[in-house]
Amino acid sequence: MRFPLADWIRTHADVRYDLASSGMRGSVPPPLWPARRPRGEVAETLRLELARYLRVAPERLFLSHGASEANGWVLGWLAREVRRRGRTPVLRVRYPEYPPLFDGGRAYGFVVRGDLAAADVAVVSRPRNPEGDLWSLEELARFSDGARHLLVDETFREFAPVGSVAAAGTPRLWTTGSFTKFFGADEVRVGFAVAPPEAAGRFDRYVGIVSDELAPGSAVAALDLLRHVEQVRAAVRAVVDRNLRAFAAAFPEAPSPRAPLHFDRLGRTSGRRLADRCLAASVLVCPGEFFGEARGVRLCLTRRDFPAALRAYLRVRAATTADRSVRAARV
Repeated sequence: MRFPLADWIRTHADVRYDLASSGMRGSVPPPLWPARRPRGEVAETLRLELARYLRVAPERLFLSHGASEANGWVLGWLAREVRRRGRTPVLRVRYPEYPPLFDGGRAYGFVVRGDLAAADVAVVSRPRNPEGDLWSLEELARFSDGARHLLVDETFREFAPVGSVAAAGTPRLWTTGSFTKFFGADEVRVGFAVAPPEAAGRFDRYVGIVSDELAPGSAVAALDLLRHVEQVRAAVRAVVDRNLRAFAAAFPEAPSPRAPLHFDRLGRTSGRRLADRCLAASVLVCPGEFFGEARGVRLCLTRRDFPAALRAYLRVRAATTADRSVRAARV
C-alpha cells in the first residue's frame, strides 16, 4: 500500500477511460534503458547535468527515487530542525493540494493548517496539482508570507514551461521534482530535491543517512531523457495541445490550465459520488477528498484518448449534477 490517491488509481486501472493518471506514461515514447551495465559515476554525471538544466549549483541538488521521497526528505529535515528548538512544527497548505505534501507533513509530526496563520513551512505545487494553474512569484510570496520555509513541488514545471524558482537561490526556499510526469518515465524512478544555499551542507549529511544510491540503469535512462528534452517536449505538446482544445470546448469559462490538470468543482455534489458513478461507466477520475476539497474531482489531460474519455465523463456528470455549464456536444 502506498498512499490513498495512488491506491485509488492503481485499484481501478482496468477501466476503459483513464482521467486519473497525471503523467505522460503511455502517451509519449518510453525512456531508453542501457543495453549493458554503465561504467563510471553516471549518477554524478546526471546530477551535474540536471543542476545545469535547473540553473542551480550542483552542491544544492540531491537525487532521489521520486518527488515524494524528496518531499519526505525536506519535510523530515525541517520537522527535526523545529523540534530541536523545542516546538511542534506547523505546516501551511491551501486546498486543494497534492496529498503527499500535507499528508507527508502529518506523518512527520507537523500540525497542518489550511490558512495563513504563522507556520514553519508552507507547501505548494507549481503548477498546482490538482488545479493546473501556475502561481506567479508574487502569489508564492503572498502565500508563504509569515512562514519560515517554503517547499515548492515542481513536478509539473516542464508543462508550463517555466524555469525553476530554485535558480534564484532564495533563502529558505526548497524545491522538488521528478521525471515521472512530463517525461512519462515512471519506471526510471528518479526525482530530486534542491536545497537553499545556506542549508545545502547540513542537508547533505541528513540525506546521506536516509537515502540510497540510484540504480545505474535509472540514472542512464534519466540522463538520456534530459539530453533529449526537446524531442520529449514535442511529443508531449502534440498530445496535450489537442487535449487542451477538447477541454476548452467543454469548459469554455475555465482558464486554460498550465499543466494537464483540472479540478472540476461540483457545487453541492460530492466528488466521491460522481467518481463512483463514473466508475460504473468505466471512467476513472480522482475524488477531491484526496486533495482536501470534497466537492470536486480531478481530471487529467494526459492520455491520447482524452477527447473520448471527456465525452464519457461529461455524460455521467450531466446525469449526476445540475450544472449544465459544460458543453458535452462540442467535445
